[in-house]
Amino acid sequence: MNTTLVEYSEDDYLLLSGIQHFTFCPRQWALIHVENIWEESFLTASGRVLHNRVHDGNSFEKRGDLVIFRALKISSRALGISGECDVVEFHKSDDGVKLNKYDGKWLPYPIEYKRGDGLSIYADEMQLCAQAICLEEMLCCHIPAGALYYGQPKRRKEIVFTQELRDRVAAAMSEMHMYFARRYTPKAVYTKSCDACSLKDACLPAVFKKSKAVQEYIISGLDDEETP
Repeated sequence: MNTTLVEYSEDDYLLLSGIQHFTFCPRQWALIHVENIWEESFLTASGRVLHNRVHDGNSFEKRGDLVIFRALKISSRALGISGECDVVEFHKSDDGVKLNKYDGKWLPYPIEYKRGDGLSIYADEMQLCAQAICLEEMLCCHIPAGALYYGQPKRRKEIVFTQELRDRVAAAMSEMHMYFARRYTPKAVYTKSCDACSLKDACLPAVFKKSKAVQEYIISGLDDEETP
């Protein structure tokens, strides 16, 4: 998948977390990030509590050959995004980068915390990969993998940042910038996932589904009338 190389100014940066929303549902992303509509639900609230727990404490610590940074601010001019990583572990490695105050080289390993049951969705992988791309641009290094930590099973799932995944992140960000510049909100497309969305009352996907069914019924009726 080919994408055009662009460098965005800081005034045009979008929130990095938005790529998770966009991958899950472009309309959800637009309602939140373009129209500034947000509704709290149990799922979003519990996710926020989990992130707060991760960030509650020292912003960094060292454990032997491991350095841990929490709530690390990141950005990318190539993707036009800014945000923060829940946790970035720096493992001592000859393939890594130098860190102030620490001898040797250290390889970044981003970790994103989610409240789910361990069955990662592609949107989570996209968000984590976007974080890695930001870190690579800022630190001038290559990051092969990171991890998603799920709160219910309390375990990590390693994600390899393949070229396909990186290309999809770049393509999604390009589309997000295009929608944001146009202030465009995609139409609702009803799926089973809509029932668990905190914005379903603002989005009204079921209404769109019914109106589409009525339209199809009318069109089919006209077709029947035209049939000799």
